[in-house]
Amino acid sequence: MNQTNHGVVPRWKGGPWWSPGALRLLRAPGLMVAILSVVLAFGFLGARGIWDPDEGRYTNVALNMLSSGDWITPRRHHEVGHWTKPPMTYWAIAGSIAMFGANAWAARLPAALAYLFCVLMVWRIAARIAPGHQATAATVYATMMLTVGAAQFITSDYLLAAFETAAMWSFVESRFGAPAQRPYWLVAMWVALAAAFLTKGPPALLPLAVAVAFDHCMPARGGLRLFRSIGALLFALLALPWYIAVIQGHPGLLRYFLGDEVVNRIATSEFSRHGGWFDWAWIYIPTLLLGTLPWTKYLLHWLRGLPESMRGWWRDSVLRAESARHVLVTLWLLLPLAVFCIAKSRMPLYLLPLFTPLALIIAMEWGRQGRGLPRVRALAAWVLVLLALRFAIAFWPTHKDASQWADAIRERTSAPLTEVIFVEDMARYGLHLHLGPRTEIEKISLEAIRQSAINPEYDDPLAHELSEREPNTLWICKERVFPNVKAKAGALGYRVTQLGTPYKGRVFFTIE
Repeated sequence: MNQTNHGVVPRWKGGPWWSPGALRLLRAPGLMVAILSVVLAFGFLGARGIWDPDEGRYTNVALNMLSSGDWITPRRHHEVGHWTKPPMTYWAIAGSIAMFGANAWAARLPAALAYLFCVLMVWRIAARIAPGHQATAATVYATMMLTVGAAQFITSDYLLAAFETAAMWSFVESRFGAPAQRPYWLVAMWVALAAAFLTKGPPALLPLAVAVAFDHCMPARGGLRLFRSIGALLFALLALPWYIAVIQGHPGLLRYFLGDEVVNRIATSEFSRHGGWFDWAWIYIPTLLLGTLPWTKYLLHWLRGLPESMRGWWRDSVLRAESARHVLVTLWLLLPLAVFCIAKSRMPLYLLPLFTPLALIIAMEWGRQGRGLPRVRALAAWVLVLLALRFAIAFWPTHKDASQWADAIRERTSAPLTEVIFVEDMARYGLHLHLGPRTEIEKISLEAIRQSAINPEYDDPLAHELSEREPNTLWICKERVFPNVKAKAGALGYRVTQLGTPYKGRVFFTIE
């Protein structure tokens, strides 16, 4: 054993991994959390190909940033912008690919690192919110079904969760940490919110609403101090320049950001994301119950006692102040959840940032029941289950796997491709990574149609695309559309040649 200022830390002198000294070392809470988190973050990280549509879109835009050198304008094709998300996720993926190469492992690395960062943040927040239960809270977060599953899926949600968690950690430190450091932590909170705002726009400010509501609930009512910090000015300096730059350079973009990405996502079903009155129940209740496995029963125990707790906080300001930590995590979960339920755009991963307060709540409930640290053997068994599921998913045959499409293309072509064009079909943007960074992906329409200037559905009509006469181009369309494409191209003076047999109901062909 080695005596330190922090207590007694076991040290393994050698011998087999199953020796008593090694097992004692593995049972050290911090090391145990670190090992299982790293295993779950990186296990089979690059085993499966890029899945379309979501993973393909993000990697495609990131690769276009790298090839063009333009890190300001997100593009799905060198002629067409892609404005559904701010640039932070594209920057992270592009930076990772620049460092580690154009492969699925590098593309997923930012999500895996965001997961590890969240585990660390949960530990640090629990040190203030639930002292003595840091290891439990971090273990809960590291092993929940949703947090592990999302750690290897390319979206903006995990980066958003990481930045929002960092913002809330800073707020927690400002309210429960050393008073002398409070101004610095508020500045850190605003910096983290700026990064979150560059990841997903206005929804990233939900932690600020939680902070304001918490301060308002406390008898001292110090909410306005949040906005007196220099951090608010720093937020504007960090978060707004990109928006100002792209809005000035692209007419109609401000209307799109405010109208489509904010108002329509909240108030309408335009994006076809479960906008029915009760769709929130079908989406979010299973996400919470299944996503918190294997810890769900402790969440249900907490929910059972929540109404009585809330009645006490509502009636008694002194009790509310004494229960400030519980009030904060309750607001942190319920306030954003209410917003997500009201909004008409609903997806399971929208709840990912809320799994931080869920881990804290479960750890508090675990401690309230007088339990010690989770058992190592049970955790190891659960980790094996999660890894087995991930392994099975990596080899699960699906039409969404762009690596399989890339293999089918290589079987039918010999020369390196500069472009793959999908005619009135879902563009497989994941091919950009699997066929190489020099191969662009494009989606065109058979006929010229009227489209929005911002995020049009198609990049070009067929006639315009043919007029560009680009070499080494592969065309793909559905079998039922192929006769129309062949007839249209023939009428314009071009010859269509089918390549091999159809693949997943699609015809591969060239046009000369």
